[in-house]
Amino acid sequence: MNHQKFAEEWIRAWNSHDLEDILSHYTEDIEITTPMIVIATGGKESTLKGKNAVREYWKKALDKFPDLHFELIKSTGGVNSVALFYKSIMDKHAVEVMFFDEEGKINKMYAHYD
Repeated sequence: MNHQKFAEEWIRAWNSHDLEDILSHYTEDIEITTPMIVIATGGKESTLKGKNAVREYWKKALDKFPDLHFELIKSTGGVNSVALFYKSIMDKHAVEVMFFDEEGKINKMYAHYD
């Protein structure tokens, strides 16, 4: 997998605000772990499992941040994985590490913010 090409496509999808386009990169059993879940929901869990749960969370995030725009700083490739370093919402920098299944869809993701 070309990590730079993937990174550009992923950033484009998010910047389009098209939720189904964004979700097309993920498996049905996607598992995401990010500190933003606690911030957004006021709950204690920082992991969501399954595309339906992730869809609801990201729909709320896109509604809350209508001017959301990500800027890719750097992408790196690993074994069945990529790490993207980008400028995120609220002027935060983010690093997301994404792991892929055999079909090239993301099945696990960890996000980190400064």
